[in-house]
Amino acid sequence: MVKPKPVHLYFRPPYHDPKTGKLRKKGVWVIVDGSSKRVTGCSLEDRSTAERLLNEYLAEKHEPDRKRGQGAADVLVSDVISVYLRDRAPEQASPEKAAIRAVQLLDFWQGKTLDDINGRSCRDYVAYRCAMPWKSARPEKTGKPPRMVTAAGARRELEDLRAAVNYHHGEGLHREHIKVTLPSRSEARDRFLTRQEAAKIVMEAYRRRELRNGRPTGRRTAHHIARFLLIGLYTGTRAGAIGSAAFEQTDGAGWVDIEAGVFYRQAVGKRKTNKRQTPVRLPKRLLAHIRRWKRVNPDQKYVIEWNGQPVREVNKGFGVVAKAAGFGSEVTPHTLRHTCATWLMQRGASVWDAAGYLGMTTTLLERTYGHHHPSFQSRPVAPPPLDEIWSPQYHPTIVTDEPYVQAKAASA
Repeated sequence: MVKPKPVHLYFRPPYHDPKTGKLRKKGVWVIVDGSSKRVTGCSLEDRSTAERLLNEYLAEKHEPDRKRGQGAADVLVSDVISVYLRDRAPEQASPEKAAIRAVQLLDFWQGKTLDDINGRSCRDYVAYRCAMPWKSARPEKTGKPPRMVTAAGARRELEDLRAAVNYHHGEGLHREHIKVTLPSRSEARDRFLTRQEAAKIVMEAYRRRELRNGRPTGRRTAHHIARFLLIGLYTGTRAGAIGSAAFEQTDGAGWVDIEAGVFYRQAVGKRKTNKRQTPVRLPKRLLAHIRRWKRVNPDQKYVIEWNGQPVREVNKGFGVVAKAAGFGSEVTPHTLRHTCATWLMQRGASVWDAAGYLGMTTTLLERTYGHHHPSFQSRPVAPPPLDEIWSPQYHPTIVTDEPYVQAKAASA
């Protein structure tokens, strides 16, 4: 008997009239559930919205069993994930991303029970995911090998599974303690920009022009990236908070008070998470830039806009500018946060002040960036004298009639 495929997304390609060549139906993502299909209306590029709709469809279709005290072998992993998505995901800063990760988990764990979760199955999941390309990969267009999912990405998804299992157990819905084994953390990136490199990438973004018939036009296509770069380098703020920042208090977005010179990074109406987004006082030079941007375009609602809309993500545009400036894939939007933290340490800022400015804990700052501080290991630390290390007091097995020991005893 052939096992039916789980509910999944399928991209229905566009349909053109074979005679006239005119487009009759646009390409869209479709939710396939056995023989039934539901059109999402999402284009090929809008995969994230389609996955969110798929998750909502799964939640509507299946009501998880909430019987208390069940055995691990009787509880489906899909039920555990469904309970977590309904109860806890809406409280997260990015519930749509949690839904996307849930879809990836369900593709592998569909039909399995909590009793199937162990070290072996978790390692199999990591191998399964690392063999898959990113959903956004388009090798047929770029001509390059697709970027593959990394162990770090699989780890993030398993962290969601662990949270779901722990929540399910905490609610008393199953008895046994189930351990989700995570792959090792990847090494922390220490790549930061020098001042010369930062100037180079900012100027590349500022000067970049649209090309038409091979010739540059007057339209600047990366001005928003230049603004993003300046704010990221000056404040070390995370990319999402920069992209959604408004000039006035707006639900779901942080905002910049250009009168007081303060950037309120925490989005209005969103609860605080472990990723601290404390307010930061803007440096004078950056504040002057932002005030000028608002003065030039008084109707501008958001600090960084593209076609009148906030720039929620800059990964693609940032990557184009970084490549044009001569940088590799190791330079990402998050590199700006590393750069700001490193510069603060290099200039001798106190750990307490720098951590408050960046919105991170002092422990994380010291562990990741402390070695850049000029006072790092500035006090000489000398090893104990050799006569103490090799004395019979520490090594009783040393033969006491050695010349060294005899000379030591004589001097005493």
